[in-house]
Amino acid sequence: MKSMTILAAAAILACVGFTTGVAAQGYPTKTVRIVVPQAPGGASDALARIIGQRLSERWQQPVVVENRAGAGGVIGTDTVAKSAADGYTLLLAYDGTHAVNASLYKTLPFDPLKDFAAVATLANVPFVLAVNAASGAKDIKDFIERAKASPGKLTYGSAGNGSVNHLLGAMFGKSAGVQLVHVPYKGAAPAITDLLGGSIDSVFTSIPSVVSHVQSGRVRALAVTSGKRSAALASVPTIAESGLAGFAVAPWFGLLAPAATPPEIIKKINDDVVALLATKEVIDAFAAQGAEPFASTPAAFGAQLRGDIDKWAVVVKETGAKVD
Repeated sequence: MKSMTILAAAAILACVGFTTGVAAQGYPTKTVRIVVPQAPGGASDALARIIGQRLSERWQQPVVVENRAGAGGVIGTDTVAKSAADGYTLLLAYDGTHAVNASLYKTLPFDPLKDFAAVATLANVPFVLAVNAASGAKDIKDFIERAKASPGKLTYGSAGNGSVNHLLGAMFGKSAGVQLVHVPYKGAAPAITDLLGGSIDSVFTSIPSVVSHVQSGRVRALAVTSGKRSAALASVPTIAESGLAGFAVAPWFGLLAPAATPPEIIKKINDDVVALLATKEVIDAFAAQGAEPFASTPAAFGAQLRGDIDKWAVVVKETGAKVD
């Protein structure tokens, strides 16, 4: 009797494994939604649309990008956390919406680790300190001198309170020994609009969100935040090169799914994303946005997310950044 029970249990497990395997092989059979928890015009939106189009072509199924901005990324992220765990709703996450928010908000309607499954990293994206082309600041040295000459006067815009843009400004101010005034916006696009109009002095923003304005000459990029120069702005030095040794930040962007998503489907998505990241079309499209393809396994992505939550917690504490 006992052996029969064991055999029955084994048969059930085999059927479950066969069913999930078949589901993964057939995936996707309908529209896949990528939720971007920021407004259109930023790096998350640009990367989601590039990879979404390529996945749609590969899968022969529609992949739609849905912008659900608000509360520093919390609204869109919560939408995915509470979605069906079937692989048809994915989150375009990055350091700012996932790792940083874990420390900025006292309470979140989701757990950034327990409620999500790491699926695939997409890219590392350097950010840039930029000013209006009419600004007297020609480089980082000029910018710092102007900030020191007028303490508490020079402004910088960001994508919102607690965003990576905000924290970069706070980190820069602390490293350079200057006091900058933070002006938060609801997304990168309106901050850049005000920079173009002269309402603010500078922005810390992702390269994809501002590269076209730099290339047109309307905006001057003073320095990139990464440890090495960006191919998209090869003539622009890093902040470290410009005198602030050790300054190096290039946030990751990647896809997450609701926690209970079958591992077979996660592997299927990861395999396809990794394959696309190696194609010339995606490499070129990312490069045009200042993004560097970054492929990894779901396990490695999960480990990185856990480590970055701890890393940004230190930055939030040291800079005193708040969301209100």
